[in-house]
Amino acid sequence: MADLFSMKNRVVLLTGASRGLGRDMALTLAAAGATVLCAGRTVKELESTARAIARKGGKAQVVPIDITDEAQVREQVEAVVRRHRRIDVLVNNAGIIYREAIVDTPTDTFRKAIETDLTGQFVMAREVGRHMLARKYGRIVNISSVMAILGRASVAGYVAAKHGLVGLTKNLAAEFGPHVTANAIAPGYIRTELNVPLQQNAAFNAMLEQRTAAHRWGKPEDLRGPLLLLSSDAGAYMTGHTLVVDGGLTTILA
Repeated sequence: MADLFSMKNRVVLLTGASRGLGRDMALTLAAAGATVLCAGRTVKELESTARAIARKGGKAQVVPIDITDEAQVREQVEAVVRRHRRIDVLVNNAGIIYREAIVDTPTDTFRKAIETDLTGQFVMAREVGRHMLARKYGRIVNISSVMAILGRASVAGYVAAKHGLVGLTKNLAAEFGPHVTANAIAPGYIRTELNVPLQQNAAFNAMLEQRTAAHRWGKPEDLRGPLLLLSSDAGAYMTGHTLVVDGGLTTILA
């Protein structure tokens, strides 16, 4: 069974690998045997992730990339293919969030959220997908959110983009099959350094514990199994699916 989830000899391009969930995903994939190409805009933090992987005996390299720069995406994907001869897995994890009431949100701010959290994922999947289709093998894993299922005040751009990413995942599956799978993971509230203010909010914590069957925040390690499932041969017959990992937040009422 372990062989099914193995990432040995696989090349993974992972965006947003500098911190938070992306950093943990990079470490997880490397521990499973993958060569992880840590992609993003903050080179210094990406290098920190790569060093952490190397210290554990894994393989990692840094790929500076801004997913909102289409020409740069194309150039970097081509460079990766020349160097490694393949990209087996794309994990579309990079994203941003703005918090502001809709009536106070400038259109440009909304557009920036869509550009990074949806259009950038599309461009990455398109450019990497061309290569995967030519090789007749690939796994695309889009990191969505429970905000693809729910609505929440003050994050309209993020919610709209994550809803769109689920639809994009279905289309990728329809067009890229049978040899390339495309799935999404929709995490619930996971403890990372990016949401410390929410973790320190007593009212929010009480709500979260009441609304989740697990009665707790998620941890980065809660996503490791789902990530390996969708990235490896274990998930070969899954495509177009959004795997919700939220401790039961979206399936119960309390």
